[in-house]
Amino acid sequence: MIILSRSEIEALVDLDSALHAVEAAYVAASDGLAMMPPVGYLAFPDKDGDCHIKYGHIAGDPTFVVKVAAGFYGNPSIGLPTSNGVMLVFSAATGVLEAILLDEGFLTDLRTGLGGAIATRALCRPDARRVAIIGTGIQARWQIRCLRQAMKETPLTFGIWARSQAKARETANSLASEGIDVSAAADLERLCRDADIIITTTPSREPLIRDAWIRPGTHITAIGADAPGKQELDTALVGRADRRIGDWLEQSLDHGEFSTAFKSGLITSPDCTELGAVLGGKAAGRAHSDDITIVDLTGMAAQDIAIANSILDAYRPAQRVDRSGA
Repeated sequence: MIILSRSEIEALVDLDSALHAVEAAYVAASDGLAMMPPVGYLAFPDKDGDCHIKYGHIAGDPTFVVKVAAGFYGNPSIGLPTSNGVMLVFSAATGVLEAILLDEGFLTDLRTGLGGAIATRALCRPDARRVAIIGTGIQARWQIRCLRQAMKETPLTFGIWARSQAKARETANSLASEGIDVSAAADLERLCRDADIIITTTPSREPLIRDAWIRPGTHITAIGADAPGKQELDTALVGRADRRIGDWLEQSLDHGEFSTAFKSGLITSPDCTELGAVLGGKAAGRAHSDDITIVDLTGMAAQDIAIANSILDAYRPAQRVDRSGA
């Protein structure tokens, strides 16, 4: 059996290969090739934390994956990371446990960043350059890194806003040290009004982004609302959008960013489509330069399958080389 630590996993990551794998997983899911039971969810409101259990299988894959991922958002104040977790990889032929990926939440953070980058690249205007990042946690950083990789030919600039300006400056300075064109923004409204792309990455339970702030042509990728009660966008903004795309509509309409508008009757299921259908050419994405497009990413097992397999695909050839002495 293969057991990999976080450091070993990090050393095996190839962002381009991972982007391709996650994009293919979205398409497979929308094509009905992914078996993904309902997500297991545990809430710890007194600790500002939650835990998701996601599991599934993509038709034809030799393995299936079970993932446990926890997010406790107050952890940084006590010197601990926000995310933690593990992925278990089983044989789809025998049920034998083949690999334990002790990623400590790293792969969930990475595949979420990759998913946001794939969605943003597919739906933003071709001339989009200015990116607003809402939040300063781990996911804010991964969204920036992955989007730069996905749109490496496009000169993007990033502005970061958070309730704590000190954290915004700290995050901006840290990312700038990686060679990224990023700055801290003090005014959320102005940041949103000036942006071509907005990416929200917070666990907020009340809307942060107001409808009146969003100009025609803006693309929004909403990451944070992945559990009941979370919401980052004004409900009226969701209703106003020209295109609404979810990673998995069943989740997006039940407990994602689209759920409040859906449950109030402002939008219906036919008013939305799935990201995989857009990526696979079976549904329209952005039709006009002045369209407002919103992608709601709640996270799904197909992404976990893809990222786990990409790590194992990289590990196995490396092991053969090591054992041969080449």
